[in-house]
Amino acid sequence: MNMKTLLKGMDCTCGRHHSCDIGYIAIERDAIAHLSELCSKEKTVLIVADRNTFRAAGEQTMEALKGKTVKTVIFPGEKVLIPDESAVADVLEHCGTVDKIVGVGSGVIQDLCKYVSFQTGIPYCIVATAPSMDGYASTGAAMIMGGMKVTYPCHVPSAILADPAILKDAPLEMIQAGYGDIIGKYSALNDWRLSHTVNGEYFCEAIYQLTFEMVKKTLSLGDKLLERDEDSVKTLMEALVGVGVAMSYAGSSRPASGSEHHLSHYFEITGIVRGEPYFPHGIDVAFSTIVTAQLREEILAKQFPNKQYRISREVYLVKMREIYGPVADGCVALQDKLGRYDRDLLQTYKEKESEIRSILADMPKQWEIEMLVKQIGLDKNDFYKRYGEKKINEAISYAKDLKDRYTVLWMYYDLFGEKSGK
Repeated sequence: MNMKTLLKGMDCTCGRHHSCDIGYIAIERDAIAHLSELCSKEKTVLIVADRNTFRAAGEQTMEALKGKTVKTVIFPGEKVLIPDESAVADVLEHCGTVDKIVGVGSGVIQDLCKYVSFQTGIPYCIVATAPSMDGYASTGAAMIMGGMKVTYPCHVPSAILADPAILKDAPLEMIQAGYGDIIGKYSALNDWRLSHTVNGEYFCEAIYQLTFEMVKKTLSLGDKLLERDEDSVKTLMEALVGVGVAMSYAGSSRPASGSEHHLSHYFEITGIVRGEPYFPHGIDVAFSTIVTAQLREEILAKQFPNKQYRISREVYLVKMREIYGPVADGCVALQDKLGRYDRDLLQTYKEKESEIRSILADMPKQWEIEMLVKQIGLDKNDFYKRYGEKKINEAISYAKDLKDRYTVLWMYYDLFGEKSGK
């Protein structure tokens, strides 16, 4: 996979020029050594990591920055780091005389650095310590602000450095999470096509195919990834970064994030609000892709109704507050702004039913997704045991309210209402 070619961008048949502003990507042995040259003009560098990620790649990073004034923000590694106002403040406190931020870590560290970099104008680069998610090359920073999961449009890193020898030794669940994030593209890409048909949303076939190419290169690697095979881990990381470039091309996370991510965000947000356990993001994405495949099959098996489902405003508010607690008002305000509950799409669904059914059918069946998930050592029964039928059905019905994006969750709700269950 030629990253240099991807970074050159392309004039597309969709009528847009696609570009990605990352200056340098190295996914290779001893990639961190490139920091020396990449930071040659900077005098003061801030390293942001947690104890675990610094243990994995901190020594190599410090060695590459010899001769610089190096500041550090090292978060404790005993519990999950939340990318919220407090974490942002911890990083901002050390940014006064900094010329560049170097994140050493994966998802949360990367999002923190991206967000702070955008707010301060200080460039940042990332030293990856796990092939756990596809956000390394994307423009979005997934933060939790005011208890809400918010993806802020930011800018890409100046460089991504990833040593497969380090990546392969990441906690296994982070490797599983990266693979799970790739599995989720089946669902995300299908949602993109669905919204294009239903809402006329911008769609690019070239970006679609680029993202799908990353999926195809990765799906057969499950067994090798469990063995921490270095070449397989390298391929996974290339795919994750490649998907990030595709998001930069699109100008949003649309090619890579849909209903499966909304469900994952639901489990994370409600877990934080209620103090309940949740899986790492990519693992939740993998399990949630099983759920969205099931929803598509259910829609295909049913006749479209003659009336769009809706509940009263009063009942809706009660349900939202029961489900989301202190962050419910933010979700309601978002949906009020979007006006989705005021739209009646039934006529559109009826008029485009044939095309809609064709799109929904063009995704692997539920059992096929289950096999992919099993291949990476994940058991769907663990998902159902952790969350239970009631919480999963609530997610199917109301995870859509966390985001501004149309997905199969909206279609299912419009046509058949809330997902029933105990």
